Amino acid sequence: MLSFFIPSTLVSQLDRPRKRALDGGKQGPRTGAQVAANGAVATLCALLAAADRSERTSFAFAGALAAASADTWGTEIGTLSKAPPRSIVSLRIVEPGMSGGVTALGTLAEAAGAVIVALTARAFGMRPCRIVATAGLCGAFLDSFLGATLQSLRHCDRCNVHCETNPHRCGTPTREVRGATWLQNDAVNALATLFGALVAYALRSAI
Repeated sequence: MLSFFIPSTLVSQLDRPRKRALDGGKQGPRTGAQVAANGAVATLCALLAAADRSERTSFAFAGALAAASADTWGTEIGTLSKAPPRSIVSLRIVEPGMSGGVTALGTLAEAAGAVIVALTARAFGMRPCRIVATAGLCGAFLDSFLGATLQSLRHCDRCNVHCETNPHRCGTPTREVRGATWLQNDAVNALATLFGALVAYALRSAI
């Protein structure tokens, strides 16, 4: 858990003023919902692992944390990229801070976030640790894919920008232009960590 929370907290402090100016709606202090979205699946896997003492469930726990770490690092560091983000689906340039946008810097950061958790897992005897890193990257990929396709996207007519919040940070109510209303950033994060857990579980089962 600490291999996710401590490094992720540190990277979230990078260039806070610039991040607060973005329209994505994911900047600012972590809320309880955000913490739950990133940690609920891992917590459940930890409880299951303690109950059944299954190595596969332990890998699922690490995979969920690796996915959360990769996504957090990708978001917090990727938004600092000087190159404009592009949609992971259409490759069109999107506004910085919006879900589904990726950069080379952000992708490298995702890999680093997943590897940090994987190396910590290895230190606790979980081998091969590449399973954990792979699961983390898969979870981060799903997060970006859902962010570019099914996640709720809104538009502020006053500022003429897309965003993910209602109201917009300017105070104007926003209208939905794409995606499912219920599938917002926290739900996408939860699905990404679940996917990371399932990938790790499946890969460990296959070896």
